[in-house]
Amino acid sequence: MNTHSTDRIEKEIFIKAPRERVWRALTDAGEFGEWFRVKLTGQQFAAGKQITGPVQHPGYEHLMWTVTVERLDADRGVFSWRWHPHAIDPNKDYSREPTTLVTFELQERPDGTLLKVTESGFDKVPIERRETAYRGNSEGWAIQVGNIERYVGQNP
Repeated sequence: MNTHSTDRIEKEIFIKAPRERVWRALTDAGEFGEWFRVKLTGQQFAAGKQITGPVQHPGYEHLMWTVTVERLDADRGVFSWRWHPHAIDPNKDYSREPTTLVTFELQERPDGTLLKVTESGFDKVPIERRETAYRGNSEGWAIQVGNIERYVGQNP
């Protein structure tokens, strides 16, 4: 399912794995880094904590990935962070721009887990880069939901 609006990106994927396994792939920083292609060695996700590491996706190795974890709720299967969307120019200071909120939600299903990824807040991104940020992140999330599905399938 892909829903279009100017403010949010929504992607979902069914993963043939237990919810606990998908949760670990999302919230264990080492595992997350493997499928998301960012080096987070020795770090841990925790609510209120900023986490950062070098991007390892080909063509983007010059970038640092930085997020601030907002929510980490294993019981409800919700993990969220804030970041500056599509912040790919290493010469630009994005720190004064509003952030978007990325939320992962897990729902148990027979024979697996439904993963929903929502990124919201694009209407507050500066107008001169809003469309590019939206398009780039929409394409990126399509890739990343496939990456986590493959990762969990190859690392049960």
